[in-house]
Amino acid sequence: MRLNVSFRRHALTLALATSIPFAHAAQAPDYYGTLEPFAKEAVYFVVTDRFVNGDPSNDQREQGGPDAATRTFDRPTPGSDAGDNIGYLGGDFQGIVDHLDYIRGMGFSALWITPIVDNPDEAFTGGKPAQKGGFLTDGGKTGYHGYWGVNFYELDEHLPSKGLDFKALADAVHGHDMKLVLDIVGNHGSPAYSMPRPQPKFGQVFDGDGKLVADHQNLPPGKLDPKNNPLHRFYNTSGGLAELSDFNENNPEVMDYLAGAYAQWIGQGADAFRIDTIGWLPHPFWHEFVARMRKLKPGMFMFGEAFEYDAKKIAEHTWSRNANVSVLDFPLKQGLEKAFGHERAGFEVLADRLFLDGGPYANPYELATFYDNHDMARLDATDEGFIDAHNWLFTARGIPVVYYGSEVGFMRGKPEHDGNRNYFGAERIASAPSSAIHRNLSRIAHVRAASPALQRGLQANVELKGERAAFYRVYQHEGVSQTALVLLNKGDAPAAFDVKQWLQPGTWRAAVGGGGKTVRAGGSLKTTVPAHGVEVFLLDAPVTQPQLRAELDRLMKVKRPQ
Repeated sequence: MRLNVSFRRHALTLALATSIPFAHAAQAPDYYGTLEPFAKEAVYFVVTDRFVNGDPSNDQREQGGPDAATRTFDRPTPGSDAGDNIGYLGGDFQGIVDHLDYIRGMGFSALWITPIVDNPDEAFTGGKPAQKGGFLTDGGKTGYHGYWGVNFYELDEHLPSKGLDFKALADAVHGHDMKLVLDIVGNHGSPAYSMPRPQPKFGQVFDGDGKLVADHQNLPPGKLDPKNNPLHRFYNTSGGLAELSDFNENNPEVMDYLAGAYAQWIGQGADAFRIDTIGWLPHPFWHEFVARMRKLKPGMFMFGEAFEYDAKKIAEHTWSRNANVSVLDFPLKQGLEKAFGHERAGFEVLADRLFLDGGPYANPYELATFYDNHDMARLDATDEGFIDAHNWLFTARGIPVVYYGSEVGFMRGKPEHDGNRNYFGAERIASAPSSAIHRNLSRIAHVRAASPALQRGLQANVELKGERAAFYRVYQHEGVSQTALVLLNKGDAPAAFDVKQWLQPGTWRAAVGGGGKTVRAGGSLKTTVPAHGVEVFLLDAPVTQPQLRAELDRLMKVKRPQ
């Protein structure tokens, strides 16, 4: 696949303009939020089965047999009038490969896909019935999402095509100068009990040779007998999530099994991991697992999902003595929903969630920032709200993550089991460039893709109030110096800015609405930002403004937990 030509030209022009080294910058002090290489990426997240059906021959439409209770393809969700479905719908690796130009062309440089491991071949007949409004209800549901692993060494049959296995997918992603983020699960396998009668694969685990190594045998956790039955030793005997088989983190065989499986996928091209349900396993487990993965792939970036809005609780996973990974920034997500959804709270709601001056995270600049995903209601916002949200995500601290379809406001406001994971499809992708959300997202994503300051720079806030935000991002390291002045207006009318605080005199370049035009600024920089707009002024020079240097020196000395 060839990279979109206009994207390449745009990115090259911006990159040349924003990465010019300065001979005297080597002697200048270091200013950065993070040096983590992955922080330069922007992530597009797809539920693979729901993105695009590129190869109907792998749909497995007869899987599960003729029984309506067990068939796996196309199972409309009871009670939903939003087209929700709890069966497979055909999305696959071919559908992704066919649209890598689309993803890369928007300005994304990393692709996060849902788990790829083998899942059961029938719909689950136990549990509480999945229906509109249900949460952690899996009755009648299939493993289309990938989180019900039964053989972590085997690729699920719904995903590959002839000549397109996981390695070939990774090669295609890398061929578009992108990273591949693989979603992994360590906490649990498939639903394991409460079935009227045992179903094939449910509650079972198979090794790389296809040998059965664990079996819940349709027994509730309290009925398992790991002391006397070797097939029960993989599992805990206390309850976990729903009816899922809960892995025993204290059994070394579990660690060996999972580490071996995920080492295989690293060997085939996975660049980074998103760790599902990281908070459900103790810190020592993840510390050892991460150490094993990084022994294979030094410096490998990982971020965990701890579905929790208390920063102090999720931050523990970022400490080096624990998992030593990043996490999805749920506390900031909560603020983004308030600021850009229908509540339209002021920018001040975000200030305390950034933790620029300290706080519990090992490094807040490495957090994965987002406003919704597959496990919660999509952002309920107007087109302008999505535009404002993207303008923030791609300029403020953190690594932006956007859920598939959000570039056009797809199924906005819809929760799981009522449209959140609906099928997207090639037709919507073809029409996406006509969306104002898509056009504005692409514009600001390209600016970030070419700006080291927006990717990894320190953030120093000037104003976060009401419908206005102004802040600096500063990166000065190894001969590269860049200061970005970000101005955001989420109001319905143009906003006049006159920035004096910490402003360094010089020739600033307007990277968004100004189209690269330069502005010579002395003691202030005046401009007008349109309604629901953004401007980023870039100064490619070492920091010399005394007050700004003092503020940056202070921020560089902020103590972070380890």
